Amino acid sequence: LQINRVKSMSLASLIIRVLDALYIPVVARFVPKQIYRYGACGALNMVADATLYFIIYNFIVAKRFVDLGFVVISPHIVSLAVVFPITLLNGFLLNRYVAFRTTDISGVKQFCKYLFTVLVALVINYVSMKILVEYFGIWATPSKLITTVITTVYSYLVARFYTFKAKSNNQG
Repeated sequence: LQINRVKSMSLASLIIRVLDALYIPVVARFVPKQIYRYGACGALNMVADATLYFIIYNFIVAKRFVDLGFVVISPHIVSLAVVFPITLLNGFLLNRYVAFRTTDISGVKQFCKYLFTVLVALVINYVSMKILVEYFGIWATPSKLITTVITTVYSYLVARFYTFKAKSNNQG
């Protein structure tokens, strides 16, 4: 009976149930449920991104340069180019169906908004890294951590108030 119930449940519902089971009172005291789900979705997408990148870089591209005839692309960039659209779609689906479920915007329009905000986040990453490393002289790794905080806050706010704007404030 339990197995049949899980089979009939959508993947998004299953993810929500697992995340909500891990949403313990200690966490709930400090982190609202929507922010928790957003963070968990981001973490899931990050793990998927790193795993796919590792597999593609090491086994599919096999650390080889790719010659397209008019340009030769390094293996790490080819791997990034293959993984990016996959994790872009995965991140969109997780945000749409798990973190920000209440919306009145069509999926296509919402995906276009999401793509735009991801591209802006890439620009923010680039500009932040350039400023922090080259202008302020902060080491690259701490600069990357600061940049990650900046883009995470940006991404959450834009997702909540623009990309996945709710019909109402209740998105639990």
